[in-house]
Amino acid sequence: MSNEKNAVSAKKRRSAVVLLMTMVLLGVFPLDVLLPSFPALANYFQTSPADIAFSISVFAIGISVSQLLIGPLSDAIGRKGLLLAGMAVSIIGATGCVLSTEYTWFLMFRVVQAVGCGCFVLSQALVQDLFEGQERDRLRILMVTASGIFISVSPLLGSVLQQALDWPGSFFLFIALSAAVFLKACFFLEEKRPVAVSSQNIIHSYRRVCADAHFMGYWLIAAIAFTCHFSFIVVSPLIFMDQLHMSAYEFSLSLLLYGAAYIIGGVVAQILAHRITANTQIIVGLSLIFVSGLVMLLLSSLQGLSTLTVLVPMIICTAGTTIARPVATSKAMDVFPAYAGTSASAGNTLVFIFGGLTSALINLNGSHLQTTLALAFLLLSTTALGLNVLINRRTTCRSELARDGRQR
Repeated sequence: MSNEKNAVSAKKRRSAVVLLMTMVLLGVFPLDVLLPSFPALANYFQTSPADIAFSISVFAIGISVSQLLIGPLSDAIGRKGLLLAGMAVSIIGATGCVLSTEYTWFLMFRVVQAVGCGCFVLSQALVQDLFEGQERDRLRILMVTASGIFISVSPLLGSVLQQALDWPGSFFLFIALSAAVFLKACFFLEEKRPVAVSSQNIIHSYRRVCADAHFMGYWLIAAIAFTCHFSFIVVSPLIFMDQLHMSAYEFSLSLLLYGAAYIIGGVVAQILAHRITANTQIIVGLSLIFVSGLVMLLLSSLQGLSTLTVLVPMIICTAGTTIARPVATSKAMDVFPAYAGTSASAGNTLVFIFGGLTSALINLNGSHLQTTLALAFLLLSTTALGLNVLINRRTTCRSELARDGRQR
């Protein structure tokens, strides 16, 4: 009987992992599969590639705003219904993008798609609900690693879709995958209403989690790690296709090296999780991002702009992101386990707004993208390392005060 119960439990865990990995894929899909289609989109809508890059930043901001409502609502009414509603809205948005004939309408439906994709914030809440302890931490590392692999493979897939179906191809595939997730969630997820926060309103929930310095500090570190990766992804078509004059296919192959960095970073993160403390993992990851900024500045000054002078430092940066971001996210989510939806929404909103605004600012300096990226990595990683020091000092002070209180 015990073996049968364990088998059922293992089957449920596998189903949960499949659902979460598909949600991770869909979370990066609307951003990265579209990258090789920048020239085709610019030509179709009679606008510039920079405007198409801007639509990516707007998409990220749209997701972040949507998450603000979805997370706390899921704490009060459950995850399943909101996930299904979000998937439906995202399908409507993707369909509208395909049918658009003007850039303004395309941008509007991208926002609609982004609002629906806000439901992917529930992946972090579902991890908190369905897994515990080290298994939860390992899954978060797996999710970040998988997202990096998907990011790197997506442009190659996007170039294939571009060749076969033109730019609408990526939207067609998104619609098909979203429908699959919708059906999977229908049959796998159970609708559970979290009793602990059912009587709390949204403002009170946000006020409680956002007032905690540890919660906000760790999410800011996760946001900074994400921003370094996301900024590169947004401007990469401008660097490789506009400035280095690569074809969409050559650009996609170049990003496969970027995916290798995520695999290496994920393996290293799994090893480090068993050997060093979470705080040390954060320091190692952020230090690698800092080093990547230095390497990018050095290579750009010595050799100028080339594929290698961009990709070599980005591989270092990506390894740092893969090490630092999952553990910072876990530390943040563990502060309020009963408010998993609100915590995930507040944190991911911060992540996407930070990433969207920073990438938009970098995109404005189109003639010196490599240098701007390098300086951004140096500034952001230094800020995150400083935040980590402040969090640890605050933790030490709390421990000393608690110890003094017990002695009295």
